[in-house]
Amino acid sequence: MAKKKQTMEELLEEALVPEEEQPYEVPENWVWVRFGTVAKLFNGYAFKSSDYCNEGIPIIRISDISDGKTTTLKATRVPKKLYSEKFLISKGDLLIAMSGATTGKTGIFETDEVALQNQRVGNIKEVSDKTLNQTYKNYYVFNKTHEILSKAHGGAQPNISSKLIEGLDFPLPPLIEQKRIADKVERLLNKIDEAKQLIDEAKESFELRRAAILDKAFRGELTREWREENLNLETAATRLERIKQIRYQIVETKREKSEIAEMFNKFNAEESMDVNGWLYLKANMFCYNISCGSTPSKDISEEGEIPFLKVYNIINNKIAFSYKPQYIPKEVHESKLKKSKLKSNDVIMNIVGPPLKKIAIIPEEYNEMNMNQAIVRFRPIKYVLTKYLYYCLQYEETLREVINATKGVVGQSNISVSQSRNLVMPIPSIEEQNVIVSKLEELIEREEETLNLVSDGKKLEELKQSILSKAFKGELGTNDPTEENAIELLKGVLKAK
Repeated sequence: MAKKKQTMEELLEEALVPEEEQPYEVPENWVWVRFGTVAKLFNGYAFKSSDYCNEGIPIIRISDISDGKTTTLKATRVPKKLYSEKFLISKGDLLIAMSGATTGKTGIFETDEVALQNQRVGNIKEVSDKTLNQTYKNYYVFNKTHEILSKAHGGAQPNISSKLIEGLDFPLPPLIEQKRIADKVERLLNKIDEAKQLIDEAKESFELRRAAILDKAFRGELTREWREENLNLETAATRLERIKQIRYQIVETKREKSEIAEMFNKFNAEESMDVNGWLYLKANMFCYNISCGSTPSKDISEEGEIPFLKVYNIINNKIAFSYKPQYIPKEVHESKLKKSKLKSNDVIMNIVGPPLKKIAIIPEEYNEMNMNQAIVRFRPIKYVLTKYLYYCLQYEETLREVINATKGVVGQSNISVSQSRNLVMPIPSIEEQNVIVSKLEELIEREEETLNLVSDGKKLEELKQSILSKAFKGELGTNDPTEENAIELLKGVLKAK
């Protein structure tokens, strides 16, 4: 027996979102509908890996979706005989990852190239372009990303289904208003993207200026006049002798004593001094024995007595222990990991990357910490300032040769503890170190203040979300209340069923 055809009233009841379920008010000539009434999610085809080839039709997989775009640049291809209209992707289509680690990421297909849709890549298509503007639909999905992700992660495995997408509440304006909204959103978001680009350029410029400041500092240019006015400082030879005496006093093992003695015996003060009267010393000559940490197999937890540092706790060259903090027991700190103890004013640097050159000072509030094997500790003796060492490690020339020589597995760069101990740095008098640090802090702080004025990327992202939110509430100032109610659009779609 044939199924009874539904009346328009019944179809409208299914399509419209009941008033009590509507998320917020929209203009009177808009209607709230189930997204599936005007758009559908189509899954792709499970192409066989045995059909993959170097030439042919590109198939779009989840890996081809990135940063809001879908491209064929790195796409796998299949023979032309596998072409299917059902899985054809058209320019402007919005594709979404339906499963996997990147579930929910979306990208617009922006080329005219013929491409096919792989399995678990969803294509969110409008039922009719006479009812739904493609760009308006795409911005709507972008705006619903958080809700989609929340629902997708509701089960054991993240998953996006047609039921999830098509069940979303959708504000449907008149068609001409959809285009006005899409055009205005596009203009506004383009301006935000331009602002982001300017911010990126400002950040790049800041890094270049910062590098130039460090270069002047450690070539002696920042303190040239100061040296000319302060001629009665101790000689480099006296400075070297003081450093040597202290360094011998703090050796912990016979092996270390032998290594330090060899360093100083081979050291030629005249050959290792520049025109500024600065000595160029290896780090282990003016630091307590430089060492890295290790990771106990069972003793790390999210609560405990001694904070345990990992590389991710170094952010913007500062300690950020509140980010994913981990701890070890005091007993382990005093026994297994006693050689990697940290205390306030130690300088640490990551030796496993990328990226390398993450450097920080242990702050005063952390008098006891420990670290893992990807971090090395520098604890300078009293003739080298902590902050001077901190900035000197950031100076490009200090690590240039070592970084150029780093060898590791593909995608990874490593610096050894031995290389860290042998880093050569300029050591002026303690008085000049003080002046250098003071000038560096003043100049870098000024640059950071300037950067902060123009580079609040978080606010731009908030502005972007605000624009999208207003767009789907009819608050962008584009709506004309005299235009035909969107209910008529909806009826047109339902009649075609």
